[in-house]
This record gives sequence, structure tokens and C-alpha cells, in this order.
Amino acid sequence: MPKTSRQKARILYLMRFFMEKTDENHPAGVPAILEYLDGCGMTAERKSVYDDIEALRQFGFDLELKRGRKGGYYMASREFQLPELKLLVDSVQASRFITHKKSLELISKLEKLASDYDAHELQHQVYVTGRIKSMNESIYYSVDELHRAIALDRELSFRYSEYAVNKERVYRRGGARYVVSPFALTMSDGNYYLLAYEEGKGMRHFRVDRMTDLRLSDAHRRGKEYFKDLDMGEQSQRVFGMFSGEEMTVTMRFRNHLAGAVIDRFGKDVPMLALEKERFEVVTPVVVSPQFFGWLCGFGSEVELMGPHSAREAFREYLAGITAQYGE
Repeated sequence: MPKTSRQKARILYLMRFFMEKTDENHPAGVPAILEYLDGCGMTAERKSVYDDIEALRQFGFDLELKRGRKGGYYMASREFQLPELKLLVDSVQASRFITHKKSLELISKLEKLASDYDAHELQHQVYVTGRIKSMNESIYYSVDELHRAIALDRELSFRYSEYAVNKERVYRRGGARYVVSPFALTMSDGNYYLLAYEEGKGMRHFRVDRMTDLRLSDAHRRGKEYFKDLDMGEQSQRVFGMFSGEEMTVTMRFRNHLAGAVIDRFGKDVPMLALEKERFEVVTPVVVSPQFFGWLCGFGSEVELMGPHSAREAFREYLAGITAQYGE
């Protein structure tokens, strides 16, 4: 780039310098700024640097002056502060639907929103290797296509797969295409799920990373009457692991020290009736499924499923099946 062109771009280089090389703990004095500009092939005087800093301030950049022997100018605030970036990095790492490769790419982009010094601190909390992550790299395109189908009020079709023992994909329904009306995307246990209406089966959940070969239809979505009155927050509390089953209102009794676990699962609005003998009772709608029974098993004898009778009997059969598997 010719020197005259670089001079015109000087304020852009200066902006990048403050974004990447400064923060509250690493201010830069004018000599350091002049040295940086010289290294970029640009000459500047102290006055022109002050003028450029004032122009950046007027544009909206929060440049502060730290006085003292080791003082200087620095970027005082950014679109994302370091604690916020750490939270986003943790979220990327915890998301099972994001592949290992994409996790590293996203974290690398997040680092660019911080100073070089803070970016180095972000790197210290990157522990992606070894975590169970999705192997479906095309999920990002699938999510985009699902959002488009919802926005356009269109049905879509896809093939749905699962992994066999040999770790190869096996398509359900012999590879036949599912035809559904998509309504919402939600997350559970680090996975992305599509909530969609399927003719004859009602509202169903599909794991997005298991959906392939998505195709939009010209047909408008069906099942709007089912989705209209659906509260997504309540739905996520009722469904365990996004597995289907019969929804019913169940009664459960817990030891008092499990109050936190119950609130974590069902939210603060769940009715909790205090009983004798350090127990409390909860009456709430859930989708009764093996995953729900598994959640109950995690508390052992400190919880009892009281009713309805059909749910209690189903739980008894679930436990009997496990016991039988281990013999005497």
C-alpha cells in the first residue's frame, strides 16, 4: 500500500491498536503509539495522534487516559466485557451440538472481541478436547434452513438417523423421509431440538444433528392449533431428555434437602407442599417416559412417585425390568 494511502487509513490502524493492544491494565503512551504507527509504515506527530484519539472518542469509542508514570490511553469499554466473553466461551464448549472444529473456530472469533491480553486469558479456559461433541458439521446449515422454514410458514422434509454399534449412521423408517411442520428450536442437555407437528403423531421433538437432507416444501405448515397454546418454558420442564411419552399430572414426595433439585428441574413456580418427616410433595405435569423414571432413580429412596396409579405401575415395571436383568 502506498505511503499516502496508509496515511489516510491511519485512524483505522489506530482504532485496531487500541482494540487489540490496550485495556485498563495495559495503557499505551503516545511514544508507543507513534512506534506502532511507524511499524505500520505511517508517520505521525503527537498532535495528530491527539486529534485522532479525539475523533475516535467522538465516533463513540470509550478511550480513557490513565495518568502516571506508566499511564497512557486505553480502550475502557467494549461491546463485550471479559466476564461476558468467558460466559460465551463456556456456552460454546458446553454445547454438544457444536462440533469440536466449529467450537475452536467460534472461540477464536470471540477472542478477537477482547484485547490480546484478555484473549490470552480466554485461551486458558479452553478445554474442548475430549468433550463429547456432535459429529454433524452441517448442523449450522440445518439450523438456518429450519429458521427459514418457520419464517416462510412452510413444511419441510428430512431423513432422520441414529448411530449403530459399528458407529455408522442408520436411517429410521428405512430411509423414508419425514414430513413435518416446524414451529420452534429449543435446547436440552446441550443439544438442539426441533419442535414440529407431524400428521397423525402430533407435536414431536427431533434432534437437529440427526436430521439430514432437509428440503422445504411449498405446502403451508399444519398443526398451528396445537402450537398456539403451547408454553415453551413449561414444555421444557415437563419433557425429560426431549423423549416423547404420555403427559399426565403426577404427585411426587421428596426429602426436604432435594428442594433445590426440584426447583432446578421444574422452576420456582412449581407448587411444593410441606409435609411431616422432613418431606414435601409436588404435583406437576410431566411427560412420563423412561427418561423421567431415570431422573427419579437418581434420587433413590429419597423420592416416591405417589400417582397417578398408571404412572406408579409403569415405574414399578421399569424398576422390575432393571432388577430382572441382574438376576439374583
